[in-house]
Amino acid sequence: MRSILAAALMLLAAGAGPAAAQTGTPPHAWLFGEWTGGMFPVPAGGVTADVCLAQPVVIFTRDVVLRATLTELLFAQREVETVRATPDGAEFRFRPASSPLPGGTMLGIAPPPRAVGFGCESPDVLHVQRRGPNEIVFPGCAEFPNPLVRCTPR
Repeated sequence: MRSILAAALMLLAAGAGPAAAQTGTPPHAWLFGEWTGGMFPVPAGGVTADVCLAQPVVIFTRDVVLRATLTELLFAQREVETVRATPDGAEFRFRPASSPLPGGTMLGIAPPPRAVGFGCESPDVLHVQRRGPNEIVFPGCAEFPNPLVRCTPR
């Protein structure tokens, strides 16, 4: 987990922004890093880097999107299948959610939980809309009714 965060911070420090998308980087490179808010509004005065980086809500990497949930200690991980740039953001399609084993358990092991989505039209799709250089929204996603803001490096 720490290596994912370190890699994301290195990409941010290298300036992976909109111009980088023209140099062969993924169409979602401008999203790489940690974001807070979404589930709850970000305080009017913002949050400090330490607070934000200690409890990010969503983390975007090249191949994976991680999200926090209210009921789990660990981040839910969604593997990116494709990303398409849109005029005002990006559209993610994730690998299909795994289906439980037929008949319940195998060798006494519970089936994996269904993949967590974002409360959008499908757990396997996420639309991201850019509102500013450090603010995004997930339109139509009930679990993220508020804007998200980028966690800035210390």
